[in-house]
Amino acid sequence: QVQLVESGGGSVEAGGSLRLSCEVIGLVDSPRCMGWFRQATGEERERVATIDSVGFTTYGDAVRGRFTISKDNDKTVYLRMDGLKPEDTAMYYCPASSPRFGGRCDFRSGYNYWGQGTQVTVS
Repeated sequence: QVQLVESGGGSVEAGGSLRLSCEVIGLVDSPRCMGWFRQATGEERERVATIDSVGFTTYGDAVRGRFTISKDNDKTVYLRMDGLKPEDTAMYYCPASSPRFGGRCDFRSGYNYWGQGTQVTVS
């Protein structure tokens, strides 16, 4: 059974920083894509940042220049969030795609596994 274990969320003041972590467990092969999406109350889930198997990254317009996605092995991904704003408040979800699962890494449809989410609140 594949699981995505997220951590690092919390409450922070505007201008502060947080670092989210996500580890994929139970996937035999390395995922094709991993990333972070977020969903604020009453809003659709949106892309924050993604990274593929060769390290190519993409960012949503709202976070580009403030957030950085990285990985230190093929099954753990991080999201460094600097300059946080109240509008960054949301549940942050980490998805992963199995190696043969199709779709673009920067689209929600490109993922077949999702974590439970970690809350980020900026005041």
